[in-house]
Formats: sequence, C-alpha cells, structure tokens
Amino acid sequence: MTVENLSEVTETEATDTTEVPAPVGDADIERALEAILMVADEPMSIVTLATAVGAPVKRVRQAIDVLVEDFDGEAPGGSVRRGFELREVGGGWRVYVRAEYDQVVAGYVLQQNPTKLSQAALETLAVIAYKQPISRGAIASIRAVNVDSVVRTLLGRGLITELFTDSETGAINYGTTDLLLTQLGINSVDELPKISPLLADGAEGFDADVR
Repeated sequence: MTVENLSEVTETEATDTTEVPAPVGDADIERALEAILMVADEPMSIVTLATAVGAPVKRVRQAIDVLVEDFDGEAPGGSVRRGFELREVGGGWRVYVRAEYDQVVAGYVLQQNPTKLSQAALETLAVIAYKQPISRGAIASIRAVNVDSVVRTLLGRGLITELFTDSETGAINYGTTDLLLTQLGINSVDELPKISPLLADGAEGFDADVR
C-alpha cells in the first residue's frame, strides 16, 4: 500500500462517523424491543428490529412472541393484561391501544390538548381530507416537509385514522374520521369545498379535478 493510499484510508476512517448499535445482551432483548416498539410510529419488521438490537432474527421472533403473551396477560410466569397490545400489521409489529380502550384514550386526548390546530396541522389535515387514502410519504411529498409529528397529533385528536396498510410497500394510508365531519358540520367529504379555483394553476400537488 502506498503512502497516498494509506492517507486516503486514514482520512476515510476519520470522516466516517456512522455508529453501529451495540448488540443487546440476550437477557435484555425483550425489554429492549419493548422500548423500541413504544416509540415506533409505524410497524417495524422483524429484520429491522433484529438490526436495532444486534440479535439473530430467530431470537427476535421468539422475543416478540414473549412480548405478545406478556402484554396479553398470558405469559407462562404470569402477567397482567395491559391496556395496549403488540399487533402485527402489514408485515411489521407495532404497539396499539386495545380496542376496548379506544374511546377512553380518545376522550382523554381531546380533553388534554388545546382545540386550536397549528398551521402545519391544518395544512396536513387538508391534504389528507382531499387526497385520502394517502400515505405519510405522499403527504410529505406534497407539503415538502416531514409530517411525522403532525400526523401523530391528528391521530391523537381523532381527526384522522389508519385506513389500511399497503401490502407491497407496508406504508400506512390515512383518511379522515367522522369526528372531523362533525367538527366541520358536514355529512361526508364530498361536501368539502372545491379548491381547484383557489390554486394558481389548478394543481400544485393536487389533481386538477380535486374537490
């Protein structure tokens, strides 16, 4: 190896700051996965989870089964059934509120959050209302900004909901809820005002024949 090549290697190593997650001890894998799933806002595949904790896919599958039983109160050693569950959706795993507690959680969120939405939330809500069903990636493409936190806010307010998960891409598609219709005083999204006349060229991210 020449001095020049050695210099290039050294420089590359110095500038490469990518950090590889440290492997999690076998005894802590279940708890590590639980922590990751608690903050995930989209379903996570087994491979993604295995990479995150630095463990074999087979071991992670076993850990997921343990967590499902634990959350459901069916663990061999005994556990309490939680108000949330670990559910497989679109080839990935995510923590969800149990169906029987949906109304309680929705009511709490609506009481705790201020009624006024931010400009970003209003714009994102408009995109979803007019383009539903639509994925988070498509929303971000139209608005040209990251919309993760705004989508979570709208979900928490009960103004939008997850309609389905694309079987090919795994992307969640969103739509509006009856609560939004009630807030707007309309019976369906078909009654939303047409926006094409308000756009400079009738497009700008929306179809020309949009409502």
